[in-house]
Amino acid sequence: MPREGETQPRRTVLRLLTCGSVDDGKSTLIGRLLYDSRLLLDDQIAALERDSRRFGTTGGDIDFALLVDGLEDERRQGITIDVAYRYFSTARRAFVVADAPGHAQYTRNMATAASTAELALLLVDARKGVIEQTRRHAYICALFGIRHAVLAVNKIDLVDYAEDVFRRIAEEFCRFAEALSFAAVQAIPLSARFGDNVTARSARTPWYAGPTLIEHLEAVEPIVGAAKAPFRFPVQWVNRAHADFRGYAGTVAGGSIAVGEPIVVAGSGACARVRQIITFDGPLPRAERGDAVTLVLDEEIDVGRGDVLCPPTERPAVADQFAAHVVWMGEEPLLAGRSYLLKLATREAPATISAIKHRVDVATLQHLAARSLRLNEIGFCNIAADAPLAFDPYDACRETGGFILIDRTSNDTVAAGMIAHPLRRATNVHRQPLTVGRAERAAQKQQRPAVVWFTGLSGAGKSTIADLVEQKLHALGYHTMLLDGDNVRHGLNRDLGFTDADRVENIRRIGEVAKLMTEAGLIVLCSFISPFRSERRLVRELLPAGEFFEVFVDTPLAECERRDPKGLYRKARARLIPNFTGVNAPYEPPENPELHLRTAGTAADAMAEAVMTALRRAHLIEE
Repeated sequence: MPREGETQPRRTVLRLLTCGSVDDGKSTLIGRLLYDSRLLLDDQIAALERDSRRFGTTGGDIDFALLVDGLEDERRQGITIDVAYRYFSTARRAFVVADAPGHAQYTRNMATAASTAELALLLVDARKGVIEQTRRHAYICALFGIRHAVLAVNKIDLVDYAEDVFRRIAEEFCRFAEALSFAAVQAIPLSARFGDNVTARSARTPWYAGPTLIEHLEAVEPIVGAAKAPFRFPVQWVNRAHADFRGYAGTVAGGSIAVGEPIVVAGSGACARVRQIITFDGPLPRAERGDAVTLVLDEEIDVGRGDVLCPPTERPAVADQFAAHVVWMGEEPLLAGRSYLLKLATREAPATISAIKHRVDVATLQHLAARSLRLNEIGFCNIAADAPLAFDPYDACRETGGFILIDRTSNDTVAAGMIAHPLRRATNVHRQPLTVGRAERAAQKQQRPAVVWFTGLSGAGKSTIADLVEQKLHALGYHTMLLDGDNVRHGLNRDLGFTDADRVENIRRIGEVAKLMTEAGLIVLCSFISPFRSERRLVRELLPAGEFFEVFVDTPLAECERRDPKGLYRKARARLIPNFTGVNAPYEPPENPELHLRTAGTAADAMAEAVMTALRRAHLIEE
């Protein structure tokens, strides 16, 4: 950005994304832009000509796509797999170009690139017109805050430069785009292979009076909402260079701040003024969006990583629940009720999809009922975080309105989200302080509350062992409660089936009930298949450290089927019971249970005694 004393204005930078279906010519178009802009060195051109002979798909002509398709697999298959970034400039502007893959299974790659782009270059094959992938990419671009779009009707040479073909495609796309939030859409007929209307106007389209592609890219003025947004500064690091220095390092996410101006911590409301703005190159009088700086305040207030500094009069929302658009990127489906790690700016917190309001059909933009989201699907969801977060609507500020979800088992990024608004209905619900608490209730019972969680396949012996353990505890005078999977489905969870989403909700509810019972000072024995590690971890994290004791009742599937006490395996094998764990639904065994019971050849009473011994060693019951 310009600084005091500069006499030469810098060229503006435009970040653009190219997207479209497979073989629409995205990579070829970028290669043509680089070539026609005379930005390639002689040795690069020579290498391109050599690679065109080896990998090319254009006969004896130069295959411009090879400038972008850098991976060997991409060249051999003739497709783009990963997002490829290229940089070029003209006399008027510098460009950062992201070439996104066209295959539907790589939609997540395309969505990642869209999150930082200012203009979408949507390619369609003139022979095919607007297809589902075109609509999908247009919807995602609009969802990620891109407000300028170029509809590049490519391969116009293959339809004999027909004006009516171009007009029909342009009108169809513009009708679809009316429901999206684009500020402007420019349609351009072009041929990336032969250069028609790319950098020079084509004599073969005399009916087209609009700009060439490069003319439009040089002239468009992107809408940058965050630059006009109020000041937002997510704190990345508290800098204690020495005992007398405390600074808050991060990148300005929106607006600007000057020395002497007041700020508040969004979450706590603590106030101070900016005393210094420090950078690697020296102090600044003002910091603007995109500047990486360290702020020094005139007072020592409580600020930590993840806090957001903002103006006192223009604060972000602070809430633990919000509604958001979610693009699902995980191989396993999103399930309501499952806990994920949410990363918003510099803040991380466990969060749960509390409800999937609808799934979007990207071909028609219809809202469809959904219990889960699968790979590349887009939904509108309610999300509940474990702690209040400071955020803005994504439309107002990408950096404080966009988030990712991380799978807490694999550590994979499984979703990108754009916050729409806070859920205000929950902000007036506060915890009621109680005079008698878990410590007092447990002391009255002279025991330590805990959850003993029995997990394993159907027929493994969980309920039998848990019942024997409760008998032994009861005989010793302990206050207990046994929650059994079959029993709770007759009451509390009678509305739930056995889909993955219902199983997640089943364990979420049981976890909350078990927690409440430990608040009463009880030892709670839970016997549930509980097939997913994520939900067992969720229950563990509801409780204080050391009060969740996982018992893996490990019985081989063949033995469970041999026992088949309720005839369920037989029905499942006959396809009379869908989603039956171990047959047509997965079971994820515990990785580090507190107790691993291998039941083969061991009597149930002996295994119950092993549980009692383990509980004594864990100091959950007395020796």
